[in-house]
Amino acid sequence: MSEQHETYEKLIGLLDERGAVYRVIEHPAEGATEAVSALRGNTPAQAAKCIVVMVKTGKKTKRHVLAVVPGDRRVDLGAVKALLGGGYAGFATPEVAERLAGSVSGTILPFSFDPELELVVDPALLEQEELFFNAARLDRSLALRTADYVAIAEPRTEPIAQAV
Repeated sequence: MSEQHETYEKLIGLLDERGAVYRVIEHPAEGATEAVSALRGNTPAQAAKCIVVMVKTGKKTKRHVLAVVPGDRRVDLGAVKALLGGGYAGFATPEVAERLAGSVSGTILPFSFDPELELVVDPALLEQEELFFNAARLDRSLALRTADYVAIAEPRTEPIAQAV
């Protein structure tokens, strides 16, 4: 079983175990937020854009954050850096992001299954009644009730998004 498939199965198992309200949406393979939102029929503001950010917190220390922002905004690296008291913040390499997230770029979930990956969500995303995101696969998305997402993922909520 591929790592992506395992991550998908882990997510579905967790959502079912916790009684979450969600829908699976099959669509052509697509990882770009704007394009996949059109395929799913949601607004970009309802899409959970998930980016792995590396923050240097010391000369030889760094932390990784799974930054989740509305699809019509971008991650404010300065805000993430300040949040962790770091000296530098940048996008993690694709290899590191995919290893920590358990899926390829474009399919990263707004959930962290790795203790090295700290989940931080912008509060604007949580204003939506339902969230949409690729489910560790380019050809499958989930629509998940926001209240269930917050209860299950237990994200740290901080303003980390900026207008595009």
